[in-house]
Amino acid sequence: MTGFGKAEVSVAGVKITVETRSLNGKQLDLSVKMPSRYRPFEYEIRSRVNKVLQRGKVDMFISYELIGEQNNININEPLFNAYAERFRALTSAAGLGMSAEINSAILMSIMRMPEVVSQEVDAVGEEEQNALLEAVDKALAAHDAFRIQEGGVLIADLLNRVDKIQNYKEQVIPFEKARTITIKQRIVDHLEQVGVQFDANRLEQEMIFYIEKLDITEEKVRLDKHCDYFREVASEEENVGRKLGFVAQEMGREINTLGSKANDSEIQILVVKMKDELEKIKEQVLNIL
Repeated sequence: MTGFGKAEVSVAGVKITVETRSLNGKQLDLSVKMPSRYRPFEYEIRSRVNKVLQRGKVDMFISYELIGEQNNININEPLFNAYAERFRALTSAAGLGMSAEINSAILMSIMRMPEVVSQEVDAVGEEEQNALLEAVDKALAAHDAFRIQEGGVLIADLLNRVDKIQNYKEQVIPFEKARTITIKQRIVDHLEQVGVQFDANRLEQEMIFYIEKLDITEEKVRLDKHCDYFREVASEEENVGRKLGFVAQEMGREINTLGSKANDSEIQILVVKMKDELEKIKEQVLNIL
């Protein structure tokens, strides 16, 4: 499920910023980008992410900024000059000249390159470590709240589609009786066309057995049960994504069987509409934990 969270915590002249973004995924695929000074705490950070987010492709960005008198900036001059020489060579090869605007753009680009600008910092103390973990927890809480809000919207959409499936199922009922009459008449017409002599009573008995095989009452009842269970799971349980996926599969089986027994164009149209809603449900369920 997609999500976003951000938090900032300031302590002892250091402002720590933690930002998280996630996309849907079956397992937790976590990427953490952080300054080298915070690497000793990576295991603890990953453990906290795993407990809260559980799955998805998650990117976490951690940065810090020295504030006040501690804001001592160093520039790696050899690396700066190497970047500058390379940028000028590319600019010249492209025939762009060296205007003031281009020089300014090159300077800004170089200053953003990794390792060009660094800050003098002391070792991470306990107070800063606690602030780092606090920022991580706050960002994860904001991220989780974002996903809960999005999950509520997804659940509402899923339940609306379940309602539509049941509505289409109810629209099948008026066509069932007419379908029976149509099937009987079709068989009689075929027999008369080929000139086969038949006993009307025996034909009626055989038709009863044949039409019983096409009866869709059982499928409709089971589909209703699956729809009710889908609502129950969606409203009362946590981490329902996989379970809802299984229920949707069962709904699909009943809809497919209903379609195979339909023997009526109007019912087939309604079955197609049910399948369309079910496919959208299956797509959305993948985005739910």
